[in-house]
Amino acid sequence: MKTWNFGIIGAGLIADFHAKAIGDIPNAKLAGCCDKVAEKAEKLADKYGVRAFADYQQMLESDEIDIVTIATPSGFHAEPTIAAAEAGKHVICEKPLEITLERIDSMIAAHEKSGTYLGGIFPYRFNDMVVPIREAINSGRLGKITYAGIYVPWWRTDEYYKDSWHGTWKLDGGGALMNQSIHMVDMLCDLMPPIESVQAFTAALGHKIETEDTAAAAIRYSNGALGIIYGTTASYPGQFRRFEISGTKGTVINVENSITVWQFADEKPQDKEVLKKFGQISGGGGVSDPAAISYENHTRNFKAFLEALEAGEDFWIDGREARKAVEVILAIYKSAKEQRPVTLPL
Repeated sequence: MKTWNFGIIGAGLIADFHAKAIGDIPNAKLAGCCDKVAEKAEKLADKYGVRAFADYQQMLESDEIDIVTIATPSGFHAEPTIAAAEAGKHVICEKPLEITLERIDSMIAAHEKSGTYLGGIFPYRFNDMVVPIREAINSGRLGKITYAGIYVPWWRTDEYYKDSWHGTWKLDGGGALMNQSIHMVDMLCDLMPPIESVQAFTAALGHKIETEDTAAAAIRYSNGALGIIYGTTASYPGQFRRFEISGTKGTVINVENSITVWQFADEKPQDKEVLKKFGQISGGGGVSDPAAISYENHTRNFKAFLEALEAGEDFWIDGREARKAVEVILAIYKSAKEQRPVTLPL
């Protein structure tokens, strides 16, 4: 079995998640890391006993590296991702893929040209409780779906926004939606038909930042269903994220890692097993502390990427799939700024 050597570009908080995830995969090995701040790269490298490269150009020139993960601030994803494609390296990139559609499209084009893989990181898709929800939707158990919405009532301190990039348009690309709520927006992109239009409001209500710390949007899907997207980092002390979907024959409510409502007109014996297995909430989910999120689903995300790569198959969350959540969020920002409904695609 081939061992895939990974390099991590960026040595901030999320890089540690990447390193742990790589370490849990039998045919993966962390070979190095880099960061614009040399001390951060050296600290991460020392922790995992790997090489600290001077910069990502040096890393991409190395035969030691097969795949790079992108763990830089969001607005710095495009340049190393494109450079990796030109160097023949595969890339798995943190959410959001980038902060504009133009930059995302340039990343996708670079990897399509080189024949290398570009994958996105959306760990929530790999949560066990999503499996029965997806099956219920695909099998029609909800009947005609009439509503699907997400709520992310999180909290971040003022200290969180005192670094050089969080809450800025240039590097974060947005606030509570683009950084925190994007996982749940992606859940809608994964489970529901495409979002057709949005009408939204955004504001900075609890923090002095450039971008929004609170956003609310009414949405319409291409199948006619309606929904809501609500995300904030100004809701002390932070509550669990929530996904609701209902139709003419059923309702499902997911809170954090649990399923709290699982009701259908056509009840089945296995329904009790679903509630028994997923009825208890587990994990804090980073409602107030970004470091509190488990890296377990990062491991699953990376493993699925490697499996697709080895099989020569399309990765489930390729660049085009990872693009979808960003497009929805940018439509919400556009609607809020222009104070009018916005139709997708942008």
